[in-house]
Amino acid sequence: MSELKFRPYHQPAGGWGALRASMQSLRQQGILSEGTALLLKSNQAEGFDCPGCAWPDPDAHSTFEFCENGVKAVAAEATSKRVTADFFARHSVSWLAQQSDYDLEEFGRLTEPMIYDAASDHYQPVSWEQAFAQIAHHLQVLDSPHQAIFYTSGRTSNEAAFLYQLFVREFGTNNMPDCSNMCHEPTSLGMPESIGIGKGTVTLEDFDHADTLLLFGHNPGTNHPRMLGTLRDAAKRGCRILVFNPLRERGLQRFVNPQDPGEMLTNHGTEIATHYYQPRIGGDYAIALGIVRYLLEQGSLDEDFIDTHTEGFTALKKITLDTPWAEIESESGLSHADFMEIGKIYDSGKASIITWGMGITQHKHAVATIQMLVNVLLLKGNIGKPGAGACPIRGHSNVQGDRTMGIWERPAADFLDRLGKEFGFEPPREPGHDVIASIAALEKGEAKVFFGMGGNFANATPDTRRVHEALRHCELTVHVTTKLNRSHVVHGKNALILPCLGRTEIDIQNGQPQGITVEDSMSMVHISQGMRAPASSQLKSECAIIAELAEATLPDSKTPWRALIEDYDRIRDRISRVVAGFEDFNARVHQPRGFHLDLPPRSRRWTTPSGKAQFIAQPLHHITEDRFIPKSSERVFNLMTIRSHDQYNTTIYGYEDRYRGVSGARNICFMHPEDMAELGFIENTLVDIISHWTDGERVARSFRLLPYDIPRSCVAGYYPELNVLVPLSSHADRANTPTSKSIRVTFHAVSKRDV
Repeated sequence: MSELKFRPYHQPAGGWGALRASMQSLRQQGILSEGTALLLKSNQAEGFDCPGCAWPDPDAHSTFEFCENGVKAVAAEATSKRVTADFFARHSVSWLAQQSDYDLEEFGRLTEPMIYDAASDHYQPVSWEQAFAQIAHHLQVLDSPHQAIFYTSGRTSNEAAFLYQLFVREFGTNNMPDCSNMCHEPTSLGMPESIGIGKGTVTLEDFDHADTLLLFGHNPGTNHPRMLGTLRDAAKRGCRILVFNPLRERGLQRFVNPQDPGEMLTNHGTEIATHYYQPRIGGDYAIALGIVRYLLEQGSLDEDFIDTHTEGFTALKKITLDTPWAEIESESGLSHADFMEIGKIYDSGKASIITWGMGITQHKHAVATIQMLVNVLLLKGNIGKPGAGACPIRGHSNVQGDRTMGIWERPAADFLDRLGKEFGFEPPREPGHDVIASIAALEKGEAKVFFGMGGNFANATPDTRRVHEALRHCELTVHVTTKLNRSHVVHGKNALILPCLGRTEIDIQNGQPQGITVEDSMSMVHISQGMRAPASSQLKSECAIIAELAEATLPDSKTPWRALIEDYDRIRDRISRVVAGFEDFNARVHQPRGFHLDLPPRSRRWTTPSGKAQFIAQPLHHITEDRFIPKSSERVFNLMTIRSHDQYNTTIYGYEDRYRGVSGARNICFMHPEDMAELGFIENTLVDIISHWTDGERVARSFRLLPYDIPRSCVAGYYPELNVLVPLSSHADRANTPTSKSIRVTFHAVSKRDV
């Protein structure tokens, strides 16, 4: 890490800056030539799905279907750097624990399975057979299957996810927390109650037909940059794009498409947002309620759609009209004039899409907010017609597919019925632990084994210090991974690291290359085929790891584990008989570009108990009354965690947050200049950030304050460094998603004596 530098960025997103950063990333990983050729196979019909975000591929493909952060993800996986047994012999785990998150990943690809030796404090080589035997032993001696936790990252393929949940359920538990618990769980809970399904209702083609887009709480320039191409095309044909984001993000303002010579020559690009609103953090429910109120008072409704397809309109109308405009404006942070403008634009649209990300889902009232956004769509009949619908923006590639394949702690009864019938066993019916419940079980000693299928559980979770301590109490921690991260140095009494193939690598089983499948954010399922030789001959695919572990752990299993992984078509045949919507899976997915899942709301079929879409609303005062207000005489701020441009989830690619003008450091916090002046702070002031909750205070030490365009009393800083401030018991109502976008904090200046 170098010295912190801060200079406002005025250039467009994309363009020459993105090209330079992409080439630098390939060069840094020692694969400039190979990586450039590899990228031409990224997101192609005869190639691999980008290991980054889940934005769908267009039907009209170009040769360059990748973005800057996709390049970084591919470069990180295809790196020439290796972490061998010799590396672990030279470096103790205590030494590794002192390294930064960036450095841990930057060491390179893991090459062979490793086991922790407490006597020497080093990871040492272990054979695959010994590793599986060790894990099987720890699982078999548990008093109950429920004493094991099986976590899943969002990058696992459909085939691996299906085998994984099958193994876990044959073992006897539904303890399957996953990364969805920490991001879009409110979507998965709120949307089914409203329209019968927890997935988006649009396809990528719908963006070509929408005349109005409302974007809530996400930053495509950093988190899903390929969406910028879609937004650019929409903007160029005159689509109105309304952005609601507390931070003024560069990617939502102007974008230069690196594939457009004209734009690259002028470096001006396309204006994205036609209207940009900066609400108070957590003010989105009030915004949606305000749009509803405008429609009821001054707009037009699709009365035929409401009468034919919905229930609950009368209750929604009463709750909305009983809420004074003054309360809506105060809670949202927007003016009455803003609402008149927003309402008029939305009302005049013929086809509108609403998108949202974790700026909506990581709040206490996230479920209610999502349902109010759906209400906005239903009032105008904007579900089930071209160019219109709901579009939750998922993160990791295949995070949605994992849930479709059964990675869920609360599985549906009909899914379990089909699973049990297909594989000849009785699946457990008792709901398992989600992420929050898993952490609590680990803390209490009720869970003794933690198995992570990818991801970085130790850093991705809230209340970091408590989570780390809980993991250290485990009898065994196991991580399937490609590279080192914090979770591998925050380990149990016994620990194993199992290195697996990456998305870009050729997977050979029984002498034949295998393809895996993924589901994107818009329910398109397609094949992904690795293109390069594995980083080590000792790597196994996720499917092989699961199957061989299952054989070691479940000697009486009727499942032909080894036969299934000899040909992944066999896994897909089983999926086709268990997972609804995947009938004839192999035939359909081997077609060019794969296939779309049939989602009932697209054709205005509602799989709710009543058979109709539901208007669901809460009074605004219910949303505001249940917020925790610290009993502090100091100025209290609302903190949201965000990603820098040089990271993806917990993976840190570097220290450049280019679009926000920050470089050289990550221990920073953005604050409105007037708030800084009021508190007597100047740029670069060193502070401790203290979060306040019912069970006490948490502290993030030595952060630098930077002035930024953000609403008053709102601040923002990087995830996962600020996860330490998120209380474990502060989470979304019913969904249990950590409230990482709404943390009550105060600031304490660090004096020279404190330093």
